[in-house]
Amino acid sequence: MTDLNPQREQMAHESMVRTLAAQFEAIWPQERPLVERHGLSGAVRVLDAGCGTGEACGALATMWPEGTVLGIDVLDGPLAIARERHADLGARVRFETRSIFETGLPDASFDLTVCRHVLQSVPFPERALAELVRVTRPGGVVHTIAEDYDLLHFPPGGVRDPRDFWHLVVPALSTQGGFDLRLGRRAVPMLRAAGLEDVRLDLVVVDTERVPRATFDRILEAWFDGYAELSASAIGWTVDDVRAAYEAMRSAVRGPDTYAAWFVPVVSGRVPQR
Repeated sequence: MTDLNPQREQMAHESMVRTLAAQFEAIWPQERPLVERHGLSGAVRVLDAGCGTGEACGALATMWPEGTVLGIDVLDGPLAIARERHADLGARVRFETRSIFETGLPDASFDLTVCRHVLQSVPFPERALAELVRVTRPGGVVHTIAEDYDLLHFPPGGVRDPRDFWHLVVPALSTQGGFDLRLGRRAVPMLRAAGLEDVRLDLVVVDTERVPRATFDRILEAWFDGYAELSASAIGWTVDDVRAAYEAMRSAVRGPDTYAAWFVPVVSGRVPQR
């Protein structure tokens, strides 16, 4: 049977805590208006599927002071961090060990089901999405970030050109792990095939104009620390080669006169009324 969490080692690495924090800092200011557009209010019931260290859980709970948030993940380490960080929110925010493929939660339990930075990292994303749709009530919303790592753009140059690195590593890791690091471009038809209506795609632009350069740099630093060895092995480079590619990316991000961008697909849809 295919491993349902092929990136377990990387997800459990200490760098993932830094990755999630920096990505949230970069993405959430542009993502929050997209969540508000769903039009939910009052005692909103939210599921954050694959919540990691819980950054979004706290933000979503703040959006709806009368609401409740359940964060689920398969890794106990990130959940422990999430519980500690959000203890001040009391019973309104809970964290449980559950799989997004089989949550064990009742049908139609949530008004909003969020799945951020997960679907591109697991096999059978359609199966996971079907489970998220099942636990969302009719009229409720499924809100996803499904990344596409071909949507990273850096200036050419350096000992190892970043464009060569991403061109090689995206298909290599996808094939090796049985997931799709270009899933973002398939997310709209995937949500429609799952039966969702009013499917929308927006792009959050993580670039050197909209996001602090230091934040973008922290994302790249954490990615290198967590994935350098795996990436090098997948494409036949040395770790020093991968480091050189990341140094070219980080130099572009640090600037001050260079431009770099990561386009992040945010795709949502509404469960039909029955």
